Amino acid sequence: MKKLLLAVFSMALFLAVNAQNKDEKKKNDWSKIDLSNRANDHFMIQYGYDGWLNTPDSINPSGFSRHFNFYFMYDKPFKTNPHYSIGIGVGLGSSNIFFKDTYIDVKSLTAKLPFKNVANENHFDKYKLTTMFAEAPLEFRYTSNPVTPDKGFKASLGLKFGMLMKAYTKGKNYVNATGTTLYGKNYIAKEQEKHYFNTTRIAATARVGYGFISLDGSYQLTRFLKDGAGPVFNPWSVGLTISGL
Repeated sequence: MKKLLLAVFSMALFLAVNAQNKDEKKKNDWSKIDLSNRANDHFMIQYGYDGWLNTPDSINPSGFSRHFNFYFMYDKPFKTNPHYSIGIGVGLGSSNIFFKDTYIDVKSLTAKLPFKNVANENHFDKYKLTTMFAEAPLEFRYTSNPVTPDKGFKASLGLKFGMLMKAYTKGKNYVNATGTTLYGKNYIAKEQEKHYFNTTRIAATARVGYGFISLDGSYQLTRFLKDGAGPVFNPWSVGLTISGL
């Protein structure tokens, strides 16, 4: 999966640097064109699959782990060549990692975050770990259609900087070792605590698409857990971006 992410980033970089508008054979005088109100991804919603890279066998993610992000962006085109621009913004990002037969004791007082296998004892049938970040994305953007970017090819590379707002586990339907529900299928329990998690994160990002829809990918450069709080692994994600305005 790491190779796939690197391939996505490399492809986006290649396209952003080398793609040219074949119809634009003569140099335009961009100073005479008003681009101040162009629609170029001033609002973005992202949804897709999340994973953790290099997790040990003791950690057992399972199912469709996923993220949901949204950002408000400011887009500043280059005066000499508005095919290129810088996008900067603010927003919220959330990640939901699902597990099977696992209990994560976020309220533990031990030095390392416990990931406990509970397949042979009472446990939750559905279980996830959710983290929520306030984020500031920064993108170097390319669009094949500077006047109406929502009607052309686009690509971007960037970074996003995040601050952890909340971390919690959520379990649903508490069952015994044989799978029989103990308190009803709608029983839910949450535990909230973030002292094991790295409260700041930096992730590399890339997007490639056409018009209002793009394929996006990210790879977290910083550790998910604090130093000494558990194994070293890095979150990654792939998904779709819907953008507009």
